[in-house]
Amino acid sequence: MSKSGQASKNVRFMKSDLRIELLGTSFSIAAEENPVYLESILNNYRLALESTQNSTGLRDPLKIAILTGFLLCDEIQRIFNREAAEQEAEARETEQITLNLIARIEEVLSYES
Repeated sequence: MSKSGQASKNVRFMKSDLRIELLGTSFSIAAEENPVYLESILNNYRLALESTQNSTGLRDPLKIAILTGFLLCDEIQRIFNREAAEQEAEARETEQITLNLIARIEEVLSYES
């Protein structure tokens, strides 16, 4: 990794406050994270809540929050499973290429002997 890439990984943000106002509840949190990133996460969650509310017709804030959390966990799991399957397919392909190379090397070596 380049020094500039490593330097950006080590950037520490001062604690920033994020005001959360969702489903009739409001509170603030403090986090050592980029405030723009925090706002982005909050906006994504807000959209997910609205989507859950619109697709289910639920009005109970607790049920909306729980179901949205469940759906987001499902989405994360599906992404994880897809990435694991892609890595497994890549490993099989690498193994096949390696076996083919070994066979070719053995063929050349046996031809030369």
